Amino acid sequence: MTLQDLVDRSERIVFFGGAGVSTESGIPDFRSEDGLYRMKYAVPPETMLSADWFYRHTAQFYDFYRDKMLPLWAKPNAAHYKLAEMEEKGKLLAVVTQNIDGLHQAAGSKRVYELHGSVHRNYCTRCRRAYSAQFIAESEGIPRCACGGLIKPDVVLYGEQLDGETVEGAVRAIGEADLLIVAGTSLSVYPAAGFVNAFRGDKLVLINRAATPLDASCDLVLRENVGEVFSKLRV
Repeated sequence: MTLQDLVDRSERIVFFGGAGVSTESGIPDFRSEDGLYRMKYAVPPETMLSADWFYRHTAQFYDFYRDKMLPLWAKPNAAHYKLAEMEEKGKLLAVVTQNIDGLHQAAGSKRVYELHGSVHRNYCTRCRRAYSAQFIAESEGIPRCACGGLIKPDVVLYGEQLDGETVEGAVRAIGEADLLIVAGTSLSVYPAAGFVNAFRGDKLVLINRAATPLDASCDLVLRENVGEVFSKLRV
C-alpha cells in the first residue's frame, strides 16, 4: 500500500500539518536538533512567545518576533502546491495547519484552518485596525496604530486559547475525511495535536522524520521530507 494508492481511492482527504511542512521552504521548525527551541537565548523562546511576555516586555517580544517569526522571504514548496492542486481537483476537503506562515494560501489553497493564527494578520488592540506583516517587519520598536494603540499579531501565543470558530471548522473537516494525512508534526503541542482524534475515516497516514505518538495507529508511516513525498504524487 502506497500513499499514491490511498490518494487515488479517497475523495475526502484532509491534511493536518505542522512546522515540518515548511522546513523545505527554509523556515526552521521548533523541536528538531536545529529547531528554534534548541537555540540558546537568555530567555527561552517559549517564554518570549507567551502572552504574558508580549504585554510585559513588548519591545523584547518584537525584537525576537521580527528576527525569528517573520520569514516573509519564504516561498511555498512542493507540498503546499500539491495540496492546492488536490483541493482544486476536488480531492482535498481542507488543510488544517499549526503553521502561521501563510504558505498554504500563497500556494493557492482556499480552505485552510490556521489553528495558531497567521503572521499576515495584525490588529490594533484598541481600534482593531488591520496591519500587514510587512508593516510589522518594517516598523521599529513597538509597532503602534494610527490611533496610538498597540498592534498585536493575530497569532496564538502561549497562554492564549485557540479561536473557537477555527477549531470547530478543523474538527468538523477531520471528522468528515475518509483519508487523513498528518505531516511534519511531532504531535506534542496541545490542544491542536488532539484534534486527530476526531478522525473516523478509513485510512490514516503519517509523514514525519521522527517518531510520534500516533505511529502505531497509522496505516502508513513515511519517514521522509513532506515536500519530497508530495512532489511524487499524481492527482
